Amino acid sequence: MAIGTRRTVLPGAPPFTVDDLLTFPDDGNRYELFNGRLVVSPALSLLHQDVIFRLQMIMHQVVPPGLKVYNTVNLRASEKDLYIPDLVVVRKATVRPKLLMLAPSDLVLAVEVTSPSTGSIDRGAKTDAYARAGIPAYWRIEPFEGPTVYEFELSGDSYRGPIAHKPGTVLTVSTPYPVSFDPADLLDEDWPNP
Repeated sequence: MAIGTRRTVLPGAPPFTVDDLLTFPDDGNRYELFNGRLVVSPALSLLHQDVIFRLQMIMHQVVPPGLKVYNTVNLRASEKDLYIPDLVVVRKATVRPKLLMLAPSDLVLAVEVTSPSTGSIDRGAKTDAYARAGIPAYWRIEPFEGPTVYEFELSGDSYRGPIAHKPGTVLTVSTPYPVSFDPADLLDEDWPNP
């Protein structure tokens, strides 16, 4: 077998449930469910991880009491819907140290960093899913656009926006809490052009 081409036999059969997902092997892949449909993503690239880390540090520095910032958590929206946002801001009162999954009502912000393997899902299915779940704010970060941060705010059962924040300008938001930064700060200046 060639390196990096491990085939995993998954227990159960589609449509899958969140309980099915809990029996899947820990094989380095990210397993998410959209109405029982399995979406498998590879482990995060180093660039993807770096953007998440940098944003988490920015958000953590100004997070107010009562909120917490986490990365790559399990978000259980229903028995057939489980998502793994790249970064979330949650209400501190809902967090328990041994908690395996969060509920959409725990979140005030979900963030996705797009990559070639997840971009179409992050721009479409996840945007719609997070709005249907009632998550007040959603940011999508496009690292290959400089990076650019697209800000969405919930209005009814869909998101308003997006507002595009380009590198070289200061993004200032009040939702989920006041924070300002230049999207260019999300990429290390030493990274080769993505």
